Amino acid sequence: MNSPRLPTTESAVRAIREIAEEYRRTATVTDDIGADRTSRRTAADPFATLDPDCSLPHEAFVEVDGTPEVSVRLHPEGDAKITVDQVEFHDVPRDAVPAFLRSVYGGLAHTRGRFFPPGLWLVVPLPGDEVYKEPVTSLHPTPWLLRNSRAT
Repeated sequence: MNSPRLPTTESAVRAIREIAEEYRRTATVTDDIGADRTSRRTAADPFATLDPDCSLPHEAFVEVDGTPEVSVRLHPEGDAKITVDQVEFHDVPRDAVPAFLRSVYGGLAHTRGRFFPPGLWLVVPLPGDEVYKEPVTSLHPTPWLLRNSRAT
């Protein structure tokens, strides 16, 4: 996949805001800066803001309004957790986040289901034959998930 490089959390937040604006949505951002504030730094010393290598980790949580409900947690390690209508995609590379969101808002994301054994998956294709697929675990899928269904 030939996606633009997003070397920092702030550059990823900027890219998400641009996509939200492109699709006429509003992005709300919450920043957590410092080793004592980021979600994966539970072992950090109290009041320690720097990592052992003296870097300042920056994590951001971005909520994009509208349908489907989308949130993105950008981790300092270079990956993200994207949630689309309560379906969580863990460990998405930070560089793939803009393409992922364009796929969701551009109508490429869809659900696939099967009768036996029963199951429903949210499938998000990205350019370059990369596909993210996660099960829909909700007993009551949202109207957006049901509306974007494709036959297998």
